[in-house]
Amino acid sequence: MAIHHLKAGKPDAERTQDDARVRATVETILKDIETGGDAAIRDLARKFDGYVASSFRLSPSEIEAAVQKVSARDMEDIRFAQTQIRRFAEAQRASMTDIEVETLPGVILGHRNIPVESVGCYVPGGKFPMVASAHMSVLTASVAGVPRIVASAPPVKGEPHPAIVAAMHMGGAHEILVLGGVQAVGAMAIGTETIKPVDMLVGPGNAFVAEAKRQLYGRVGIDLFAGPTETMVIADDTVDAEICATDLLGQAEHGYNSPACLITTSRSLAEATLAEIDRLLQILPTSEIAAVSWRDYGEVILCDSHEEMLRVANDMAYEHVQVMTDRDDWFLEHMRSYGALFLGPRTNVANGDKVIGTNHTLPTKKAGRYTGGLWVGKFLKTHSYQKITTDAAAAMVGAYGSRLCMLEGFVGHAEQCNIRVRRYGGRNVPYGVAAE
Repeated sequence: MAIHHLKAGKPDAERTQDDARVRATVETILKDIETGGDAAIRDLARKFDGYVASSFRLSPSEIEAAVQKVSARDMEDIRFAQTQIRRFAEAQRASMTDIEVETLPGVILGHRNIPVESVGCYVPGGKFPMVASAHMSVLTASVAGVPRIVASAPPVKGEPHPAIVAAMHMGGAHEILVLGGVQAVGAMAIGTETIKPVDMLVGPGNAFVAEAKRQLYGRVGIDLFAGPTETMVIADDTVDAEICATDLLGQAEHGYNSPACLITTSRSLAEATLAEIDRLLQILPTSEIAAVSWRDYGEVILCDSHEEMLRVANDMAYEHVQVMTDRDDWFLEHMRSYGALFLGPRTNVANGDKVIGTNHTLPTKKAGRYTGGLWVGKFLKTHSYQKITTDAAAAMVGAYGSRLCMLEGFVGHAEQCNIRVRRYGGRNVPYGVAAE
């Protein structure tokens, strides 16, 4: 078995240098926010967003004014998308049940799924106003029952983007901020004089936002590392070059550093796709971005079998994986590391991004090896509890617990068990001695 790179992207060393520059920039900005509070946020908003306001939190009247600017058609489309996303999120929530079981007579164990208390939802809006991201984070948090949902997006052309504000409001946001980039996630996580910090950050963003979430992790929870979008097409000769090229460039237009990769068993399809990409870049309105992304981060990998394509795809663990082969369900069964799968030529990543109902905030940079994407369960914490309801159970479990504590040398731990053995079992166990 062998694979051949018909096209490769930037060397890993160059990508590492890019990451280091981003890391240093973000570290400086977060320190400024921590020491400067609202004043630092205003300076950063002026510098990066070109936006100046007395308050970055929209008032109810400002929210209403923004919503009124959205056309009837756009409102109808937003409602349709939110209905699909809500339906799937509600089904996911219903699958997560609280449990309580009696594992031994008188021993009750259980767990409860409790919403995170407060969440900051970031909605990108730099090059493109990502209206759909408001559904994915705000609405899903609302279905989970989060009591305080803060949503933030950058201004577009110097003012809040009406459709983003509408989507946030309709999705259930309790507070809406007009802030972009690192200053947005930093303000929500660290807090300022006027912005109460949240417990968790969610939402996609560019490399700077992803790095900010990485640096803030621990101070707050995060959904996952959702950086620049990645798309992979796994195809054999059952599809044509036009659909492969369209699906690759359709995601490469996200930004200048959005990886796009074709993995195929067909050399003729690979070569035809490369030619078709060149043709489409001549007519694509967003080609200025997509061409750079494809030049620096595009890859075409030729494999000699479907099994080899599977191995390479699992190793790369891309965010979006579009499968168009004669055995799509086989890939569904055997794929292990990815963000989301899009099966068959009738399906496409754009539908998943905007409307079909699954969540579009997905793991990038190989994070699909250890986490899935954002979903209602990310906003829920599963907490266990225990109770013993009979004297016999208290004494019996206590005796086992005492001996196991002493095995590890934890005398104080053992005494917690021993006092129950004495009190509920009527047995005299001296301090510092394991119950027999």
